[in-house]
Amino acid sequence: MVDTDRITGAAKELGGKVQGAVGDLTGSRSDAAEGRFREAQGSAENVYGQAKDTVRQAADEAYEAAEDAYEQGHRYLRGGSREVGEYVSDAPVASLLVAGAVGFGLGLLVSKL
Repeated sequence: MVDTDRITGAAKELGGKVQGAVGDLTGSRSDAAEGRFREAQGSAENVYGQAKDTVRQAADEAYEAAEDAYEQGHRYLRGGSREVGEYVSDAPVASLLVAGAVGFGLGLLVSKL
């Protein structure tokens, strides 16, 4: 998607070039100067539109990368949960002992604070 500043800037730049050339041909310094001024304005507006397009594109790419990372993290979490569930099903006593040890350790940490 092209920013409207790029379109209007390019149009002003072209109009300014034409006006400056006509001013040069007719010998009108005021038309030539005004044309150069409009050309500079159009060029600046075009560059501004290009910068906005670049920022918009970077934001879109960052959003897509974050979305992909979120989806990948979600897949890893589901896979990890499934693995833990299978381990608990296969070794329930060992799982209870590990959970108890973790709970005891957390209790010691909390009581020290």
